Amino acid sequence: MGLYERGSVWWMSFVHQGKQYRRSTETEDKKLAKRILDKVRGEIAEGKWFEKLPGEDKTFREMMEKYMVEHSARNKTRKSHNRDRSLLDHLLESFGDLAIVEITPNLISEYKTERRNEGVAPQTINNETSLMSHAFNLAIKHWEWIKENPVKKVSKEKVNNLIERWLTLEEEQQLLASSPRWLKEIITFAINTGLRLSEILDLKWSRVDMSRKTITILEEQKNKGKDTLPLSEGALTVLKERARVRHGETELVFSSRNATRIGSRNLQRAFYSALKKSGIEKLRFHDLRHTFATRLVQAGVDLYTVQKLGRWKNISMVMRYAHHYPESLRSGVEALDKIKGKVITNLSQSNEKGVTASV
Repeated sequence: MGLYERGSVWWMSFVHQGKQYRRSTETEDKKLAKRILDKVRGEIAEGKWFEKLPGEDKTFREMMEKYMVEHSARNKTRKSHNRDRSLLDHLLESFGDLAIVEITPNLISEYKTERRNEGVAPQTINNETSLMSHAFNLAIKHWEWIKENPVKKVSKEKVNNLIERWLTLEEEQQLLASSPRWLKEIITFAINTGLRLSEILDLKWSRVDMSRKTITILEEQKNKGKDTLPLSEGALTVLKERARVRHGETELVFSSRNATRIGSRNLQRAFYSALKKSGIEKLRFHDLRHTFATRLVQAGVDLYTVQKLGRWKNISMVMRYAHHYPESLRSGVEALDKIKGKVITNLSQSNEKGVTASV
């Protein structure tokens, strides 16, 4: 156990329970460094010394800044990174200046209650705490700042995933009649493909195969995969019109008049303006994706096919649409009638044979 100099700062080296420790005294004064070392020696002798984790001096703000720079900005899409920034604003207001070791499950539960009382949606609260939890996990596994994740001890908010809002055929006609031509094409394409808004606005001609009637969607997720999807006649009609009036040399299928990408905010403003003009209420652009799935289910398309066409990760995410087609269950109960019918027919045939034989 002793002191040694690293640069101009004194460090102490000691062994505790068979493990070698090297800790900075954070001072250039050798006498002060010796007093710090003597204090540690005393605590070890009395059994009161415990290893101090680096994260004990870190604030929640410092942890999240490190997370945003080293993880979110590097590993997530621009859209996901921006969403993280938006979610982080509310978290920093409540936890920003707290040391991360001071954040307890009880404080997190109180935060959730406050957000709930503010009218924040359950899914948004879950997104906020999930971001928080992921940062804590990195602080444990990669940065070795702390040993426990307090978020894991707090239950998630219950979210109602039953989607009830979709566009009826009558509403679709009203909305299209109230939309400018460029928006009408995008709405029609969304209903016929189930693509997300960003996927539509980023779609390039190089990913469209008119002869095969397919489009290829590049996934934004970590696996960087791609899906090739068939196109309906409704979607093809839109693409043929877009090809006819293509702006300049742009690769974008849906572009502005100056051949640049249409901003999602500009589209949303135009969309809600059309909704107001048409008198349609409580509809989001994302509900056009739900409309796509709902219409497929109502037409009797099996849920596995709906999952693949909409590129949902698992079948459970598509089960929310199952109630839209009760007739799909009818074939199940009709099977009972068929079984009963076969039994009666077989018995009847057996009886007839018995009568004939006796005669």
